[in-house]
Amino acid sequence: MATVELRFSALPEHVRTARLVAAAVARRAGVDEAVLDEVRLAVGEACTRAVGLHQTGGITAPVKVLLIEEEKQFSIEVGDEAPHVTPAERAAGVEVPDAEAEEDEMGLAVISGLVDDVEVTAGEQGGSIRMTWPTTPPATAVLP
Repeated sequence: MATVELRFSALPEHVRTARLVAAAVARRAGVDEAVLDEVRLAVGEACTRAVGLHQTGGITAPVKVLLIEEEKQFSIEVGDEAPHVTPAERAAGVEVPDAEAEEDEMGLAVISGLVDDVEVTAGEQGGSIRMTWPTTPPATAVLP
């Protein structure tokens, strides 16, 4: 299992770099060429969301992106350190500003539309979005 870790300051101009790195590592890991645009878009959306959460919350910690190559799959995990309202807190009546909730839901909807296997976790210490794609083994050369 190979892992590449990328950390960047929560600034919008760094999202493009994260997208390019993610696509390059995904290609090397064996993600189908036809899916690479979806990888770029999903990573861009997840990173933009994390940057927005950091900026809104005044968090100076970097956004963290893990690119994980495993057997038969490739995963990207985008993490933030912004405190999130948990489902239990929501049930207890803790309010989330409408604009923030709408933007968050829209970003997650876009990611869910692009990636079949998405796992979102959130809590008081931050959250993460883990996206997974299948990989194909590299073609082996057949010698005559």
